[in-house]
Amino acid sequence: MIIGIVLAVSAFLVAVDQLLKVWALQTLAGGPSILVIPGLLQFTYVENRGAAFGIFQGRVGLLSLFTLAVIVVALILLIRGRLRHPLLMWSVGLIIAGGVGNLIDRVFRSFVVDYIDISPLFSFPVFNFADCCVVIGTAMLAVYMLLIDGRKKPNGTQASGDSDE
Repeated sequence: MIIGIVLAVSAFLVAVDQLLKVWALQTLAGGPSILVIPGLLQFTYVENRGAAFGIFQGRVGLLSLFTLAVIVVALILLIRGRLRHPLLMWSVGLIIAGGVGNLIDRVFRSFVVDYIDISPLFSFPVFNFADCCVVIGTAMLAVYMLLIDGRKKPNGTQASGDSDE
């Protein structure tokens, strides 16, 4: 049951991501940034032809294959019930959503549409909603690995009072 909900939410998040990118393409491309919160947030159109922080520029095929492999493995683990803890399922669902959102861009546009710009506050690359999904999902995965899975005893049992279910 929860797997179906996680996949449905992931699909919804992909749709939100794509709608935001269409908005960015129609509203921001070729125009000035839109100031949202002075000194903190603006929307700036950027075509990212690489990966995080612009690495692997021009390697759309390689990035697409890697992203597809991660998505397929994550889906298989999720659908086959190999991920049992709810935090683990939701973290993987977010990573899938973000990966699919950016994969759609790479396959159909040859670049990822970025538009969230916090550079007035921090010197940080422009990013998008799909990136937020991947980062939040990865943070949740790290919490799971460090605080839940990491507390298991070597024989596979849980430390005092913990439960995977």
